[in-house]
Amino acid sequence: MMEVTRLTLIKRNPMRIRTLLNDCQNFKSFVYRKEYTELVNEKVALIIEIEARKNSKPICSCCQRTCSQYDRLPSARDDQFIPFWGYQVYFRYRRRRVSCPNCGVKVEQVPWTTGKQKLTDALKIHLARWARRLSWKEVAESFQTSWDHVYQSVKFVVAFGMEKRELDNINAIGVDEVQYGKGHQYITLVYQLDNENKRLLYVGKNRKAKTLLRFFFQLGKKRCSSINFVCSDMWKAYLKVIKKKIPHALHILDRFHIVAMLNKAVDEVRREEVKHLKSEGYDEILTHTKYCFLKKEENLTHKQTMKLDEVLKYDLKSVRAYLYKESFQAFWEYQSPYWANWFLRKWCGKARQCNAMQSQLKPIKKFVKTVRNHQPLMMNWFKAKKQYSSGTVEGLNRKVNLVTRKAYGFRHYETLEIALFHTMGKLPEPKSTHSFF
Repeated sequence: MMEVTRLTLIKRNPMRIRTLLNDCQNFKSFVYRKEYTELVNEKVALIIEIEARKNSKPICSCCQRTCSQYDRLPSARDDQFIPFWGYQVYFRYRRRRVSCPNCGVKVEQVPWTTGKQKLTDALKIHLARWARRLSWKEVAESFQTSWDHVYQSVKFVVAFGMEKRELDNINAIGVDEVQYGKGHQYITLVYQLDNENKRLLYVGKNRKAKTLLRFFFQLGKKRCSSINFVCSDMWKAYLKVIKKKIPHALHILDRFHIVAMLNKAVDEVRREEVKHLKSEGYDEILTHTKYCFLKKEENLTHKQTMKLDEVLKYDLKSVRAYLYKESFQAFWEYQSPYWANWFLRKWCGKARQCNAMQSQLKPIKKFVKTVRNHQPLMMNWFKAKKQYSSGTVEGLNRKVNLVTRKAYGFRHYETLEIALFHTMGKLPEPKSTHSFF
């Protein structure tokens, strides 16, 4: 009934710009005095003049204390509001200065904007929401503003969200690194992998042990104690820090990284043999066979299946490496850690009996050594009942690459960090008096 009455009143009264503004942006102790058009930057803009209510006292912008008025600034300031009807909109207000017993003479705080940027908080939130859907450049062009204004808006929303976000009751995390620039420039990423909440928790420059240590320092001992599962790759710096900071957690090296390493070993054998066969004049045997060896059998195309059947007839090192890879796939079918461990020892022993460790298949030999060194961590995937996987981490890493590409690259690391938290951090946003989409 209240909504119907409100709509009826709006229909009966003459609709004015001030009526709309009071409905969506009503500020206590301030009123909209008048509105008119004016040329701003050689374009017609809508100016909304604001004035303080009579007998209202200003608020100190430093300590938020209500103080007495000292004087007024000599000129009014224009703060950009959300554009509508093709017009840029500005709030024009001549600020008061306060006489604060704690801070001295300061400019008053106004409810529609914070900081020195000449953008209203409503516009910052609006631009930041669109920046999550479009590239920052496209947002700037759509709303006839600058890239820097979009950046400052995103930075404002991210700063608010980082201060208000909750980091308690984190059960599972994933740690990985991503290359974001030329010359081996890496960032360390930590994600929360809980089923009900998958989000970015931390971004750190480089992939050193100190980088990951900063995350656990920020999280604190109490929150670290609630982490029961952690997924990562085999990077020694990460393994060392995880063992030191959360030794109670089940550290999982899962299927994704192991399979990727085995595929890499098979491909190295194939590439070396291609060079050898080419020098012997048999270069066509392994032509177009890369994905025949790396793909799962059910994902092969008809043409790739025919090519693989043809190549398997030859006694090649690549074929032997491929057969090792295929026999290893049975490892992931086990449910019990005991029997999975039994198969792994048998597979490595079988490899030794077939002289794989003494043969010329150096990449396979290297893979077997890696498996033996990390065998206990591989078993943790089965102990966790295959619930947590770094495959989720890799999927989130693809979003990281998408964020960077969507923004057409970043010149500074700080900008990349802000963009990642804005898109993937699931941060709380400032409250707004009106939702614009």
